[in-house]
Formats: sequence, structure tokens, C-alpha cells
Amino acid sequence: MSVTFTQDQQAAIDVRDASVLVSAAAGSGKTAVLVERIIALVSDESRPLDIDRLLVVTFTNAAAAQMRERITQALSRAVEENPSS
Repeated sequence: MSVTFTQDQQAAIDVRDASVLVSAAAGSGKTAVLVERIIALVSDESRPLDIDRLLVVTFTNAAAAQMRERITQALSRAVEENPSS
């Protein structure tokens, strides 16, 4: 299933060389935006970012666990699609 992001969400995903604060109401897609941003940054073919250079903060342990799981799944899919990467 593909996610369609709003213009503001896509802008938060696409911005480079800057810190980003994603603040929005519950259920608005913050986790999806952050996961997509992280995957885009670390899998950028021209300028990949070392995942250890990221600081991602959430307000609950549950949100952190959910984000960690989504990132793990997305990175696993990316490696399956491009095993030589």
C-alpha cells in the first residue's frame, strides 16, 4: 500500500542539510513522515547519510518502538530490492 503525503509532509521528507521538527496532532502521520525521511536520507544514492548521525525524538516509548519497527521493515525491504547496496 502506497502512502500519499500532503505537500507539507512531503516537504518535511524532502528537505536536506537542515534539521526538521515534525509537530502535529495524533494520528496525522508524523511517524510515517519521519520514517520516510529517514529511509530517504540513508538510502540516497548520491549522498547517503549514516543512520548513526540521526537524532529522532518521540514522546512515548510506544511511538519509539513503532518507529524503530517501521524503519527496520523499510530498510529490510530496501536491501531486498537492492542487495548490492
